[in-house]
Amino acid sequence: MDTAPQDAKEPEVPVLDALGPSGAYRTHNRQEVRDVTGAVMAELSLAPALFVNRTMKALRAASPLPAAQRAAALARAGDLFANARLGGMTPEEYERAVTRVSGLPVSVVRTATRTCAARVGEAYRSVQLARPAGAVADWRDPLARTGQALWTRRGEVLAVHVPGNHPGTHGFWPEALALGYRVAVRPSAREPFTAHRLVLALREAGFGDDQVALLPCGHDAADAIVRGADLAYGGDEIIRRYADDPGVLSLRPGRSKILLTAGTDWREHLDMIVDSVVRHGGSGCVNATAVLVEGDPAPLAGAVAERLAALPNLPPSDDRARLPVQQTKAARALESYVLERAQGTRAWLGGTGFVDELGDGSAVLRPTVHQLDSADAPQLGAELPFPCVWIAPWSRADGIEPLRDTLVLTVVTEDETLVDALVAEPTISNVHVGGRATHWHRPGLPHDDYLGEFLMRSKTLVRV
Repeated sequence: MDTAPQDAKEPEVPVLDALGPSGAYRTHNRQEVRDVTGAVMAELSLAPALFVNRTMKALRAASPLPAAQRAAALARAGDLFANARLGGMTPEEYERAVTRVSGLPVSVVRTATRTCAARVGEAYRSVQLARPAGAVADWRDPLARTGQALWTRRGEVLAVHVPGNHPGTHGFWPEALALGYRVAVRPSAREPFTAHRLVLALREAGFGDDQVALLPCGHDAADAIVRGADLAYGGDEIIRRYADDPGVLSLRPGRSKILLTAGTDWREHLDMIVDSVVRHGGSGCVNATAVLVEGDPAPLAGAVAERLAALPNLPPSDDRARLPVQQTKAARALESYVLERAQGTRAWLGGTGFVDELGDGSAVLRPTVHQLDSADAPQLGAELPFPCVWIAPWSRADGIEPLRDTLVLTVVTEDETLVDALVAEPTISNVHVGGRATHWHRPGLPHDDYLGEFLMRSKTLVRV
């Protein structure tokens, strides 16, 4: 018998407000944010184009904080992001929310919190590493009296459209604040909690409401964000529409890879290979999606498949979870796509399907391992949001062509001439020589170039 009071109400769904130049702004037009079971987690206020235009003008009219204040505020923001209650959420509540909507294992989200906080806290120091050695950062520098290069902004306002595949993607754009830009962020509707929390942390740390704004919105208003800025950065469909614009930096697919040449015992590097595939739930651009082997790839493919097959099926909130979860309908659509894409390959794992339903409307994306016949097989360029790896033979005759268009390449070899060629290849962004996982990174190092190389330029300055 139901004894609940007849006037009992459902708990209110939290609303994530837009954050404009006058503070929080709650709109009537909202978008539901659902978790991987389909349950509504929050509502996202969608800012109209008029509000976006006013915000962009306010950002442009504002003056940047002095450099020392920017550095101190970023250090405080990193600490606040990791440790403070922001927007009514403790760090643990924030991490649970991100886990529920993204489907990433909670252990991955916890690590991302620490990583993002560290990158934000180190942002001012990191951007200085991108400055040319011959340039000064301030025209008042005494070196300018005899003539000096000056590192200066290419604009004043940056638009940021960051995808919601992983919270760590938000660790880089605060470097623009370190350089004196004012920043407008459009959060992902899939996972808006990280952007919302980070903007709140930055404001609490000392950046004014006219220095950094959060502008959730539909497509028309999203275009207004890009048009109202001097430069734009990100990876969603809005940014890709402006891919030919030199003022827009579009995040590219990772397609990170591992190459093992002859004379290398892959058994010594199996832990690194599996970790490169599965760390971050296999969702990151730095996860290895392809492994190339000089010789027979079958023994390695079998060993990788055996390791990955042992991973458990668990909801993302379980501390033991290592695999990502999606709503079942989306997971089945992805499964159909991958199975069609994999036709003609040798499946070591996931050849008949890789979706395991949890019974609550969500499903685990289990790993897949496919062996290819050659290094020029079209599947080698496929990047997917779960541990999906393609393993192929490679020979010296193949050259570096199969390794192009790679964010991170780990190469295990004693051939220094080959390393010379890989380092010189313009479409390989980062090279790890030896048994270093593809996901390895630390603050201060470029991810896909330094962001400062896009945001800044050098000019000659001389003063009396």
